[in-house]
Amino acid sequence: MRTMVLMSLFWASALSAEVSLHNQQHDELLVTNAMVVVGVGTPAEGPYDLHIKGGLIHNIISSRADSTLRRSEIQQLDANGGYVLPGFINMHAHSMYQRAGMDMAQPYQHYLWLASGITTVRDLGSDLVVTLQEREKSAQHQIIAPRIFAYPGIWGNHSEKDLKKIIGDYSKQDVDGLKFGMMDKQTFVAASKIAKAYGLKVANHVGVEDMNAWDNIKAGTTSIEHWYGVPDAALHGVQHFPPDMNYSNELHRFRYAGRLWREADQDKLSAVLKGMAEAGVAWNPTLVIYEASRDLQRATSSPWFKDYLHPGLEKFFEPSADSHGSFFWGWTTTDEVFWKNNYQLWFKALREFSNQGGLITAGEDAGYIYQLFGFGYLRELQLHQEAGFHPLEVLKHATVNAAQVLGQGDKLGQIRTGYVADMVIVNGNPMADLSVLWPRNIKPLTGDDSTGGIVWTLKDGIPYHAPTMLKAVRDQVKASRQKNKVNYLVETK
Repeated sequence: MRTMVLMSLFWASALSAEVSLHNQQHDELLVTNAMVVVGVGTPAEGPYDLHIKGGLIHNIISSRADSTLRRSEIQQLDANGGYVLPGFINMHAHSMYQRAGMDMAQPYQHYLWLASGITTVRDLGSDLVVTLQEREKSAQHQIIAPRIFAYPGIWGNHSEKDLKKIIGDYSKQDVDGLKFGMMDKQTFVAASKIAKAYGLKVANHVGVEDMNAWDNIKAGTTSIEHWYGVPDAALHGVQHFPPDMNYSNELHRFRYAGRLWREADQDKLSAVLKGMAEAGVAWNPTLVIYEASRDLQRATSSPWFKDYLHPGLEKFFEPSADSHGSFFWGWTTTDEVFWKNNYQLWFKALREFSNQGGLITAGEDAGYIYQLFGFGYLRELQLHQEAGFHPLEVLKHATVNAAQVLGQGDKLGQIRTGYVADMVIVNGNPMADLSVLWPRNIKPLTGDDSTGGIVWTLKDGIPYHAPTMLKAVRDQVKASRQKNKVNYLVETK
């Protein structure tokens, strides 16, 4: 116990001396005493000192108190033996500025993302004007925010003529890719060809009413989001929907989504997964966004809601046919049992896809279905481990794989000389327990309060102090609750 107390005091004193480094840009920075996880799936190495210069990792050397770099005038940030990981990449992000009629201004999301170790987001289908403005401000370090890849959305059905104009206009705005959603097959085929001609990557929320994963394999889609189209491609005919099924009713839609995987033929599914892997179609499963479907009580009582849930989100989460993803007005134990089994089959498919050489990435899709920004992403990583992946593989999904899918595999996703200095400094060992990534005091006490929590997130070599950002979010949430005259109370009806 005395050792634990001394370790806690050591970290507290070290951090209090270094908090002044928060949001301070230096030409050079030396991160010392780091146990380094490169990101490629290999075990941690170290302790190392990481020399950052001009926002890039300039050199990685063994930690020595008498090293020339340590004796120089370079600003130092002591990792104190903590684990240093590549910055996380959130491959399914939505920027939101209001919810349920309540203002939800930045830096709410940006701080939650960075405090959760997320240094890059792939923004899918948000307000493009604002997204592009924030992309530029983030790149110029004018705001504290993750790096942003802008993928504006194209939804529904369009003529080829309209698609040429829409995608052409997006290309002129220098977007990074496109988000397709719920298109019919004819629209999808045309849009995919046009996107390819412009060199734009595509993240697809497959319109399962008219197509499946095979159409994405043929088109060379960059990534399939969620699971849509994957089990559908392995059915014998159509899913066994009841006579009164109404796909526009989200209670029906999500209820019977929980009964889909059990109808997929295993041989046909294996062929689909192999086809995706061979065609280079990545899979971004967003496991976390459906977790409320298998355990609603857990989802509505997340311990971080008390301090970090914005009242606009709390209101939006309430069961309502008017709010997307808020479909729990008639949810049953039977639904949860089907979904629990659904997850096991989904996990099995992910493992098989990975074993075929397919790329799996991590994304949260937060802002819906009781998932909060940043926290949802960290929970996503835990679900990847539950799916059967080693923590080192999980971290690879969150870093190296995601960077490859973004087309940034030579710049992002690794702690490696010449790469962008995006890093997460953790007071603990994520390979032993991914829950050490949670902020301090979130995880129930286990008798050891000396470890836990992301302490620093570095983007482009600039250190951001996670506890400082979380304190700002708590203050913003408190002020918004007072302004909107609401007290924290998540209810299900």
